[in-house]
Amino acid sequence: MDDEINVLALVKGNERFIFLFDDQNRDQTLRQLARFAADPELDFSWYDAAMLSRKIRDAVPSDEDQLASQEFDSLSIDDFH
Repeated sequence: MDDEINVLALVKGNERFIFLFDDQNRDQTLRQLARFAADPELDFSWYDAAMLSRKIRDAVPSDEDQLASQEFDSLSIDDFH
């Protein structure tokens, strides 16, 4: 049994954003990042959400993330001509 908890933090000025998540609530955490980015009262941008999302996906990859990564790894410059 894997009881690992991931911690992700962002400090911006006086605001502190701390996310605790595990494999089971990964997608909920990703949705929360979007809600924070959409909230004009928070100093949390869409860029912040994108960067933290990437860190979450790296820490707890889903099956879809792994498939996409394999597809991107197999691309070459010739695929774009």
